[in-house]
Amino acid sequence: MLRLVKYIVLALCLFVQQICFAQQYPFQDTTLDIETRVDDLVGRLTIDEKLSLLEHQNPAIPRLGLKPYSWWNEALHGVGRNGTATVWPMPIALAASFDSKMVENIFSQVAAEAHKKYYESQAQGNYGDYAGLTFFTPNINIFRDPRWGRGMETYGEDPFLTAKMGAACVGGLQHGSNDGSLTAAACLKHFAVHSGPEGTRHQFDANISQRDLWTTYLPAFEYIISKSDVKQVMCGYNRLNGSPCCTNRELLVDILRNKWKYDGIVVTDCWALNDCWERDTVIPRHKTHATAALASSDAFGSEVDLECGSGLQALKTAVDSGYISESKIDEHLRRVLSLRIEITESHPKFNNLPELTPHDAATETFVLLKNDGTLPIDGKRLFIAGPNASDTLMPLGNYNGTPLHTSSISEGLSKRFSIAENANDADIIVYAGGLNPQLEGEELPIDIPGFHKGDRTRIELPENQIDEIKQLKKYGKPIVLLLCSGSAIALENIIGETNAIMVCWYGGEDMGTAVASALAGDCDNFGRLPVTFYRSTSQLPDFDDYDMQGRTYRYMQEKPLFPFGYGLSYSDFKLSDINFDKREMRITGTISNIGAKAKCKSGKTVIQAYIKNQNDKSGLQKSLAGMQKIEVPVGGTSTFEIKIDKFWLRKYNETTGEMAEPENGERLILQVGFSSDDNDLKDITFKYKR
Repeated sequence: MLRLVKYIVLALCLFVQQICFAQQYPFQDTTLDIETRVDDLVGRLTIDEKLSLLEHQNPAIPRLGLKPYSWWNEALHGVGRNGTATVWPMPIALAASFDSKMVENIFSQVAAEAHKKYYESQAQGNYGDYAGLTFFTPNINIFRDPRWGRGMETYGEDPFLTAKMGAACVGGLQHGSNDGSLTAAACLKHFAVHSGPEGTRHQFDANISQRDLWTTYLPAFEYIISKSDVKQVMCGYNRLNGSPCCTNRELLVDILRNKWKYDGIVVTDCWALNDCWERDTVIPRHKTHATAALASSDAFGSEVDLECGSGLQALKTAVDSGYISESKIDEHLRRVLSLRIEITESHPKFNNLPELTPHDAATETFVLLKNDGTLPIDGKRLFIAGPNASDTLMPLGNYNGTPLHTSSISEGLSKRFSIAENANDADIIVYAGGLNPQLEGEELPIDIPGFHKGDRTRIELPENQIDEIKQLKKYGKPIVLLLCSGSAIALENIIGETNAIMVCWYGGEDMGTAVASALAGDCDNFGRLPVTFYRSTSQLPDFDDYDMQGRTYRYMQEKPLFPFGYGLSYSDFKLSDINFDKREMRITGTISNIGAKAKCKSGKTVIQAYIKNQNDKSGLQKSLAGMQKIEVPVGGTSTFEIKIDKFWLRKYNETTGEMAEPENGERLILQVGFSSDDNDLKDITFKYKR
């Protein structure tokens, strides 16, 4: 009994000691404001401790009671790389929804799941990568060329759509609880001109004009920074006009800090600084700096706050050599510690999360490209073929978590329809083709005809799939092509062999059941193309050329196979009574659902508004400036309203090198309709008023 009392007394003493230790310093006092606490903590750190906290894996500092923390986590389309987690459709698929509110709702759920995992990791003593609340997402690079393997991680080829979807991701991830708490920290990447090639990304120099920089590659970053409190920006691997992005003063100092007044954290892409100095016989690198210390000096001197990598010794050498002052280190450290304290001490209450499932989301992302009446399918027997039919990895894309279950296309269709064992006994042939994330993606170890290091060398459907579809055509049955991919595929040489084509992207954990729902006509929620579907590879400029001439719907002179914004529905829609209030910059009107081929009671479409450019010597044709995904009852009408933000009406001024508002009284043309094709649009001409 006496021994038990001694143990209890000892435990109480240790507990009291811990409490006293926890409250030993002002920076541990949660009643003080964060700035005061950070100032106190910075003043207690040695220079070596300070430098250690500017690397993404912050070590523990036991004498001050600081735990380890890793800044590297992923949430591209769900919590990634940390065990079981919900896997939503890939970002390129979410972009096809044209529904920014849905994207925000998805990332609210991601934030809630991230917090649950964070608490679990803390309880288990797991402080490593992929266990924190700071996420390297969203990827808001412009998908300028369908050959780029990582385009599936983006929100498409258009700056406006990318900005709206990226902002929705940031909003949901950082403020998903709706209680005022900071729920996670998002990160805009890769600043700023980064979209392949994957095989040479560690040495590639994107040489572009200031016009292209400001009108295509920067707007999404600028818009989100101006409209949100996004906490992090990541600089990319590549060079921009000769200078690596992570040591690029034009990008990081002149534009990001000075012009845009961004005061959040700048983090390097992981081990990007190594590209500046490392002499590598395997990976081609920039080799722009003689030593690691000089590269570190240029990065942290160019407003980088945090290195994702292992350059601590280089940073220490830079400080010891006098390249960087301790006051500059303190400036970076204050940003890092302020966010770390705020995010790790936040305790949001995730009440009333939106009722949205991966199945629901996927049905909003599929794009119907062709339908001769074969769809929707009712009471028909199907024969399922194609390389993606039974693949359970394909729907997950990349940077994914591990779902409890993945619904393959075969599984989804088998649960819904009668399935024939051979094509002869079927009424309809469903061919699940396209690509997979083992062929396109980030710096993949692949070099086969059509694919190189994660990128594509041609955009046509693989030849073996074309041959298979042509063989199946001989059975005389309707063919439905399900196109699984993270990018546009040229279909001109196969479109005539099919009766219906639906782009399914990489649709997440419930992709199979969602495909079945869409084919059966349970819903009419189809999305629209966030990228141009070209006729063939021959329509594309050189992949290494970042000049926008001839690229995307905004600059393309030739006619594509399917234009940006295109997509069919089971319903037919008509616009009427279109009005434009130029004082409020608001388009209103009526939309009617004049007929439906499915059993659902309503249908959705996307009303799109473009600003048309006249006499633009740069070749810019038009650019998306507004959108609304809207649901209309069958046989009924709805009213729509699209507000035009003047941000998207700006033009590049060659004389000043700035983006400028149109002149007072300047004649502008807005176009409203159902795709970027002029034949689908109605013009609204007005004189601009400042």
